[in-house]
Amino acid sequence: MATEPKSLKAEGFSAVLLSWRRWWRDDVVGTVDQASVIEKRRVECKTSARYLFMTAMSAGIAVLGLLLSSPAVVIGAMLLSPLMDPIMGAGFSLAIGDYKWLRESARSLAWGTVMAIGLCALIVFLSPLQTVTAEIAARTRPNLFDLLVALFSALAGAYAMIRGREGTIVGVAIATALMPPLAVVGFGLATLNWTVFSGALLLYVTNLMTIALTAALMARIYGFRTSLSDRQTQFQTFGIISVFVALAIPLGISLGHIRSEALAARVIRAEIVDAFGANARISELNITHEANLIRVSATVLTPEIRDRAQEESGRAMERQLDEPVQLTLQQYKVETGASAAEEAQLAAASAQERLASQRRAQDLADRLALIAGVPATEVMVDRERRRALVKARALPGAELGTYRELESRIAATEPEWKIEIRPPARALPQISLVDGELTDDGRRALELIKWSAQRMDTPIVLSGRSEALEIVAPLLTAAGVQVSSEPGRGTEGQVSARWGAPDN
Repeated sequence: MATEPKSLKAEGFSAVLLSWRRWWRDDVVGTVDQASVIEKRRVECKTSARYLFMTAMSAGIAVLGLLLSSPAVVIGAMLLSPLMDPIMGAGFSLAIGDYKWLRESARSLAWGTVMAIGLCALIVFLSPLQTVTAEIAARTRPNLFDLLVALFSALAGAYAMIRGREGTIVGVAIATALMPPLAVVGFGLATLNWTVFSGALLLYVTNLMTIALTAALMARIYGFRTSLSDRQTQFQTFGIISVFVALAIPLGISLGHIRSEALAARVIRAEIVDAFGANARISELNITHEANLIRVSATVLTPEIRDRAQEESGRAMERQLDEPVQLTLQQYKVETGASAAEEAQLAAASAQERLASQRRAQDLADRLALIAGVPATEVMVDRERRRALVKARALPGAELGTYRELESRIAATEPEWKIEIRPPARALPQISLVDGELTDDGRRALELIKWSAQRMDTPIVLSGRSEALEIVAPLLTAAGVQVSSEPGRGTEGQVSARWGAPDN
């Protein structure tokens, strides 16, 4: 009699399970037009002119948004990107065992990926802005949470495609962010930054593989017909799970590093507060983790300046973290009382403005050093007068006009600064005249000679016919350029210019 209830329970459970399977087969899977879904996915996976054009436009917008650190522009690039189509196609083709379709999807995805990386690298290479912005840095450290975001987004996207609710794909495109990581890969390639390149590439591969494999699993769950045998199906399922595990391991390690950095930041903040007491306030805290060192820069508003606070806090941090710590601590005295909050705010604003000015000046020096082909230490920056000067090296194929254009581009990004690039002594252009007036080319040549002579503080020697010299020489002299003339026959309507010996 004891076994009878168990048997009844088993039969009841089997009946419930059978009813669920029947409902799934008839009311869910049976309502999906598999042929229509597959046909639509096939069409959208082809390497068409539209696909390549939209990929290129999306890549260009994405890299510009990253360089400008504009989230709105980056989101626009995500919405334009057509990369989701071949990735989803790869997932569905994998599920039904159509390897011809899988190869077509892979080829389309490869063309789009290579073209996007190449175009982004070219834009960054030609751009004067090559700083790692917050938007770029955000895509260089993928972790396990990024895998989960891609997984949930892919589940939603595959469901939307299977059930014919493709308006959801807009949200999926934003959540998985396929194009911005590719743009960051191009940035890392152009700047030869391996950390940025590898981190962004791992994020892109994570999103790509997660979307494709999740789409394959969803197609299986919805009963898409397959030509695979049971053994092949089991092998494929094992392979999909193995890929997820392989991706999860490095991403999990990365998440562990992020957790460690967050705990370190908590310890660092607590040690600074303990050193100064409850009346002090931290207005600025920057923490940089390097291979064997933690760099900490902090600004503290305190009613009492503590002489040994930097040394003592640094040692306490090293004991707590068991790592070398380099602490730079700036203290600003504020009085306690009714006006303490106002004084603290003013001191904090002053400190933040000073730090921002230092960072901006350093960023400007780095950019000038990059385009001038010299170390950043050779760039002279005067923050008080907002003036920056660098003597450029002779770059292969670069003429005087190249250096002037580079200076103009940098100056356009820093309108409050006086930017000067001192070019190497390249050949000066000829100045052309017609009927006693400068031609358009002659005016451009004259402006370039003026700029070069002013930057190098070197006199110019002009040679040509007397009537032409009488027109050109005063124009240069009025601009403060030292000019000497060598009248001669020369070519009519042409004035030659060369560098003279600088005055001692």
